[in-house]
Amino acid sequence: MEFREILRMAFGSLGVNKLRSFLTMSGISIGVFSVIGVMTAVSALRGSIETGLSVLGSNIFQISRNPTGFQTSGEARRRIEQRRNITLEQAQRYQQLLRDVTEVVCLKAFYRDGPVQASHGNRQTEPGLTFGGSNEHFLAANQYAIDLGRNFTAEDVDLARPFAILGRTVARKLFPSESPLGKRVKLAGRTYEVIGTFAEKGSSFGQTQDEIVIVPVTRFLSDFGAARFSINLATQAPSQAVYNETLDRAITAMRIVRSLRAEQENDFEIYSNDSLIAAFAQIADVVRAGALVISAIALLAASVGIMNIMLVSVTERTKEIGVRKSVGARRRSILSQFLIEAVLLSVTGGVVGILLGVLTGNALAVWLQAEVVFPWGWAALGLVTCTFIGVAAGLYPALKAANLDPIESLRYE
Repeated sequence: MEFREILRMAFGSLGVNKLRSFLTMSGISIGVFSVIGVMTAVSALRGSIETGLSVLGSNIFQISRNPTGFQTSGEARRRIEQRRNITLEQAQRYQQLLRDVTEVVCLKAFYRDGPVQASHGNRQTEPGLTFGGSNEHFLAANQYAIDLGRNFTAEDVDLARPFAILGRTVARKLFPSESPLGKRVKLAGRTYEVIGTFAEKGSSFGQTQDEIVIVPVTRFLSDFGAARFSINLATQAPSQAVYNETLDRAITAMRIVRSLRAEQENDFEIYSNDSLIAAFAQIADVVRAGALVISAIALLAASVGIMNIMLVSVTERTKEIGVRKSVGARRRSILSQFLIEAVLLSVTGGVVGILLGVLTGNALAVWLQAEVVFPWGWAALGLVTCTFIGVAAGLYPALKAANLDPIESLRYE
């Protein structure tokens, strides 16, 4: 028989029991969907990581009391919790020690005592603003720009003036039809004068970066208690060529201001855009591994289902096989037909799973404002895997059908 005829008969046989075929394909679809959906989302996020996860400016590294990313556990977490805060005095001394190395050392601390909303007159923002204190280097260290008004000056920070710079969304909400400059806003029970607004920055991974208010770090610590906050320090190397040298100088300076002895390990963390990207890559690898394990279990169960359905199909069609053999059908034709049926079940389920996985993964990517992608490599691997599963699960039922005795098959009821 021609391959085209065998293929037509295989499609016809699957169409006879539509519900059974659909349920069998669903197992394959779920397995493929689980891995393709995760891989699509991870690939999309990774494709936009350079812009989406680059929260620091160029050639900048940050020093903080606590590590970024997942929280550590056990003994390591207890050691971190016992660390001293980085105080304003330590931060200012660190800044002095590096004054001949770099001009950009950004000091910042953020309000963590609950959701914050800004108000002016009878207008107010939604709770959940990013509210904190920084110095005149906040723009360079965090890739913001001034839209209206001006930035903080070193004098504003030294004198702890009650000034504020508003994010674009905050300014639009509180001052929809007037300039916010010179107006007063209230945040967390304190009043500040608006001296500028940030240019619109947009969102990153579904989180807006325009719902932010920054005040001088000295004023922030004075208003809310310096002892309750640990200062983060963002330092910009003059160029990529001296980045490592600047980093070494910064570590030495930080150890000096923290009064650490030579044998003591650092009681602070250092991270940069590269370290954030590496942390994301580690998380992505764990997610990928989990998805592969779940998918492998689902596909194994689905392959057992395909073999079971094909064995049932051979039993139901025993008399049909006998008739075909009696009129001259070859053993190879019978084997090919049942093997193709099993592969069709598996591959069709795989294609459905790939489509659903790509749609779901990219829907998540769109929600997080990442670039839409199609994981060609993983899709091809999924199709190859489904073909292999179809062959492996259908081979025994196909051999059983091909080896049936035509006389005994004709007598089967």
